Amino acid sequence: MAKDAILDEFKKTAQTTDVVFDKKVKVGIIGTGWIAEAHMQQYLDMPDVEVVAGADVVPGKAKAFFEKFGLENVRCYESHTELLEAENDLDAVSICTYNSTHAECAIAALEHGVHVLLEKPMCVTTEEAIEIMKAEKKSGKILSIGFQPRLDPNMIKVRDIVQSGILGDIYYIQTGGGRRHGIPTPFGTSFIEKDTGVIGAMGDIGCYSLDMVLNAIGYPKPLTVSGYTSNFFGKDPHYFEIDGKPAEYADLFGVEDFAAGFVRLEGGIILDFRIAWAMHLDTSGDTIIMGKKGSLRIPSTECWNGSIGGPMTIYSEVAGSQIETKIPMVTDNSKGNFYKKIRAFVVAVATGGKAPVPTSQILYNQAIIDGIVKSAKIGKEIEIEIPEI
Repeated sequence: MAKDAILDEFKKTAQTTDVVFDKKVKVGIIGTGWIAEAHMQQYLDMPDVEVVAGADVVPGKAKAFFEKFGLENVRCYESHTELLEAENDLDAVSICTYNSTHAECAIAALEHGVHVLLEKPMCVTTEEAIEIMKAEKKSGKILSIGFQPRLDPNMIKVRDIVQSGILGDIYYIQTGGGRRHGIPTPFGTSFIEKDTGVIGAMGDIGCYSLDMVLNAIGYPKPLTVSGYTSNFFGKDPHYFEIDGKPAEYADLFGVEDFAAGFVRLEGGIILDFRIAWAMHLDTSGDTIIMGKKGSLRIPSTECWNGSIGGPMTIYSEVAGSQIETKIPMVTDNSKGNFYKKIRAFVVAVATGGKAPVPTSQILYNQAIIDGIVKSAKIGKEIEIEIPEI
């Protein structure tokens, strides 16, 4: 497909619509923790959506969740299995469960003929991602991954720049970012425990950072990865110190708070990636996309928030002169990226459209994260093997 056609298709998927559909889309929410609140708030802002059911493994949690939003007639269950077997006219579900159960819940929903909006990360291993995609293909239903930063107008601008060809062929990318002090313990321990989170900073914010650059260059297939992970901060009781007393989170911490990977992609592109929940730095560096005709610098943010930290700069040469072109940040007065994510999914369900963020792309994102984990474990570079699905 030509670059112009790729760009046009991307812009279509990035758009949402103000059209209100006559028939309501009936939605269930699986997992009613804090991220589910963000889903619920967006659904309540859509008159053509009706949330009819919810499930959570903690007894009474789903009921309390919906009552908080003033909904008393939502049918509640204590497992995704119970919900899917009981709700015969469900159109779609938002899956907002632990990382470790994303694959299980998504596959079950697809097997019951329900469209799926699956929160990030897609899952925790390449093997799980493949099984999800097999179920998706067999079901014929929509499965979209919850990567709302992709709908940020500045992220769209990054892709516009790269796809315009002004940088020429891309050969090297540096990306990542993170937080100086940002392990997400205020939201319980499901993020940091091995059995529930499985992966840490990579699954929380690293997947977004990877998507920013991989989506910009058309998601080439990853071939090899040399990875590194650590948890120096998460395992330190003093990091979580409250009122001079060490908190107990360190004993529960079982994931990475920092990760880095050196990835070779199809097309001879090198990806140098790092992400942190905690570090003794304000940033691990700007994102840099280097091409044979020019390079793009994307300023980092202090706390990776799904956008960019300031105006971007294109470095190039014109008639022998070194040129720097500033790209001003795009302001967006419309509803936020999270709303756009939910709305794009609802529109796809209502119209029989395509997944706004398809698994065919995020499979490669997941494979890089999983490859970093596996490479770090054995201490050497590994090949990334992805079968045809």
